[in-house]
Amino acid sequence: MDFSFGVILHNLPYLIAAAKWTLLISLAGMAISIGLGVFICAARMTRARWLAGAAALYISFFRGVPLLVQLLIFFYMLPHIGLDLPAIAAAILSVGMCSAAYTAEILRGAFQTIPAGQTEAAKALGIAPASYWRRILVPQALRLGLPSLINELILLVKVSSLASVVGIGELTRVAQNITGQTYRPLEIYIAAAAIYFVINLIISQLGRLAERRMQLAGGARLGV
Repeated sequence: MDFSFGVILHNLPYLIAAAKWTLLISLAGMAISIGLGVFICAARMTRARWLAGAAALYISFFRGVPLLVQLLIFFYMLPHIGLDLPAIAAAILSVGMCSAAYTAEILRGAFQTIPAGQTEAAKALGIAPASYWRRILVPQALRLGLPSLINELILLVKVSSLASVVGIGELTRVAQNITGQTYRPLEIYIAAAAIYFVINLIISQLGRLAERRMQLAGGARLGV
């Protein structure tokens, strides 16, 4: 089969348009992941055994069950409990809740590297626990865990292709549809792979930029 750049150029606009759903699932899922992951991490680190146990069970379940199975459970189960969500909402929710288990462990590792003296100093100054977590601990943990969080976002971009099984026209699903119409799988899948690569390259570069800025900001606060 002769390779044709013309096939790529003709179908590239359709693939780029489909990539918006890939980005929506990934970014919205990551937002849910960070927000939920902070609470799961806090529960995991609490002294209340029942709460720590519930968080550990959550993490074990979502890390132990394949995301594809989770996505199908969300898609088919939610209508049975009265939540008739669109497929895109079910995909975002399942991706976010699954990723939150990994984010919680990333943040827990970051929290454990923060000097314990900060907690003692906060107690001595009378800072409320909620304020201490929100203004001191969480920002530091996000900064320390940023490289791993960027890797998690890149992973979400790739696993967002699983949303195609519930009929969402994201990048992989559209590539499959175009392949079925053109019978040119090599060109179409190479183009789709290139788009995935560009998206993740941009995310990686933005993550490195954010990491450098956080390091500079942290050094400035310390007077370095």
